[in-house]
Amino acid sequence: MAEAIVTGRVATARRGQRLEYFTIAWNCLEGLVAVVAGLIAGSISLVGFGIDSFIEVTSGAVLLWRMGVDADIGRREQNERLALRIVGLCFVALAVYIGYESIGGLVRRQTPGHSVPGIILACVSLLVMPLLSRAKRRVANTLGSAAMHADATQTDFCTYLSAILLAGLLLNALFGLWWADAVAALTMVPIIGKEGIEGIRGKACQHCSN
Repeated sequence: MAEAIVTGRVATARRGQRLEYFTIAWNCLEGLVAVVAGLIAGSISLVGFGIDSFIEVTSGAVLLWRMGVDADIGRREQNERLALRIVGLCFVALAVYIGYESIGGLVRRQTPGHSVPGIILACVSLLVMPLLSRAKRRVANTLGSAAMHADATQTDFCTYLSAILLAGLLLNALFGLWWADAVAALTMVPIIGKEGIEGIRGKACQHCSN
């Protein structure tokens, strides 16, 4: 029985590793497309979305390491706390960046440029990210990993930011509401910041069971 539990945990950790490999590959591609498209269109929101993707690459790399050392029972809790805090720092960095860019865009009355690649990217991300987040949460619940749960939450934020990006680009393109995406993005800052602070404090996941 105990051997079956250990075997199942190892298989789940490997599934978590595969999810993080996908996360890293996807966000590298997403970030590159968003930054290039944003620079061409002169869109701060697209460039910001791309930088968010690169921040998520860091988070994915940390969780890839966390899944790789899951078998080290003696240091599992220490590894978990370290991974959770690093992911928390990624959250805080993301909140600061979004707040800075959003306020700056409002002050400068920066109008997001029209970008068909950006709209397509946001739509694809809206389809992919919820599926990825759901898969990560299953792994988090099985392993009792607060760090993986935090990473799943960060993937959720990517979904929200994709929706914000899409709404901002469409509202600007259709109705000329240049301020729409900046205001929407600002509403995300307190939520992201709260998750980041909890991660840095090492607050355990209430939805995960060991």
